[in-house]
Amino acid sequence: MGEAKSDTDRRIGRRALLLGGAAAAVGTGLLARDELAHLWWRLPGVEKPRVAGAVDFRGALWVAASTANYRRADRPDDYPIDRVVVHVTQGGYGSAVKVFQDPGHKAAAHYIVRKDGRVTQMIRELDVAFHAGNREYNERSVGIEHEGFVDRPQDFTDAMYAASARLTAGICRRYRIPVDREHIIGHVEVPGTDHTDPGPHWDWERYLGLVRRASTAPA
Repeated sequence: MGEAKSDTDRRIGRRALLLGGAAAAVGTGLLARDELAHLWWRLPGVEKPRVAGAVDFRGALWVAASTANYRRADRPDDYPIDRVVVHVTQGGYGSAVKVFQDPGHKAAAHYIVRKDGRVTQMIRELDVAFHAGNREYNERSVGIEHEGFVDRPQDFTDAMYAASARLTAGICRRYRIPVDREHIIGHVEVPGTDHTDPGPHWDWERYLGLVRRASTAPA
């Protein structure tokens, strides 16, 4: 499941204020523009348009995560998305939803895929979910949790693989992410993490094959 820690730089600090002043002073300075593109969500009263309950994956159930477990952003305009990170909840679907709605958890993924193939979206893809335990990876990835335990291969059902593959294929199409093991990774492969998911029973060859087939199907 997502790392129980959040990005630490979420408040307006002296550096942000200095950058704002620098931007005003130099006008269109490239560095200032680039930095400020990442800082819009810190400014009081500034907010990108949102549609309540909107989902990025057709047919997904929307259940909102706590706002403490992600950071508002405008991806891929401010941060490019070039990875999908596969997680396993180490518990049931209900418990995963509960902790992602808990502001004290400080972590959540964009999606949860149940054993029966039901997909729940809890964070919009345009926002930065605290799921990988690595700030850079959080900013550049979409996180997908899968209901079950890493030591129970029976938890990874046909319905789960198929639904998750369709979900990942859609993400890869949207952001032009290559369907390979460099760009579709497990939580265990994120630098600095102490997690082991999705574990030795996750069938990567099967999964990538399903993603490739879903990628070539009509959108």
